[in-house]
Amino acid sequence: MKTVLSIAGSDCSGGAGIQADLKTIEAFGMYGMSVITAAVAENTYQVQDIAEIPVHNLAAQCDCVFQDIFPHAVKIGMTGSASAINLIADKLSCYKPRNVVFDPVMAATAGEKLFHTDALDILKEKLLPHVDVLTPNLNETEILSNCKISDRNSIESAARKIGEFYRGVLLIKGGHLDELGEKNSCADLIYCNGKFEWIESRRIDNPNTHGTGCTLSAAIACGLAAGLEPTQAIKQAKKYLCNALLYGLKLGHGNGPLYHKVPLN
Repeated sequence: MKTVLSIAGSDCSGGAGIQADLKTIEAFGMYGMSVITAAVAENTYQVQDIAEIPVHNLAAQCDCVFQDIFPHAVKIGMTGSASAINLIADKLSCYKPRNVVFDPVMAATAGEKLFHTDALDILKEKLLPHVDVLTPNLNETEILSNCKISDRNSIESAARKIGEFYRGVLLIKGGHLDELGEKNSCADLIYCNGKFEWIESRRIDNPNTHGTGCTLSAAIACGLAAGLEPTQAIKQAKKYLCNALLYGLKLGHGNGPLYHKVPLN
């Protein structure tokens, strides 16, 4: 059985973070493991409290996983502080896992900040060199590129800017394209080695958006663990997420989790 490690925050409501990742990994028939960076008290519409895990415990969690059940892929989500990013980067450098996917979680769906902005330079310099696929949304793309996004041309410009310091496969998620006037579009941009590829898809009318980014990045990690090339893994993950959204389960106040045994075709 393929093994996938999620390094991320814990969502007590089960819709995002570690819980989302483990459910997604299980849906792909793989064995999921976790290193928890923070305990987040949240539900589908708010974040009440965040308790970051001490760095010495993060180190122990990483060592316990890598020294026993070495993962075929690693998905990284919420990192939090500069010290946590340093630690994660050091462990990746030490153990050298393949197929690392990084979803740079900087804010919750409800808008609360989940990232220390003073850690941005460390993230770029120490963590990103170990990352094979980077999956920011439009807001995170603005932060990483320091570019204002207003349309597709500016998204491509931001991708080029990120490409100046990141050499892996960049997936810019288009879930917020509606805010740029594209009401029926949810297109994503793949950028690698100076080349662009837009993955066109229609927007699915579903309020269950809590945890979609976590689900997508975990599904990409599963695809890489299975031996797919990054672009193939991205497209399979996008298809998986769209099927999950079409499933239409509603929980809580309308933003419930998305993780079901949905078909991949």
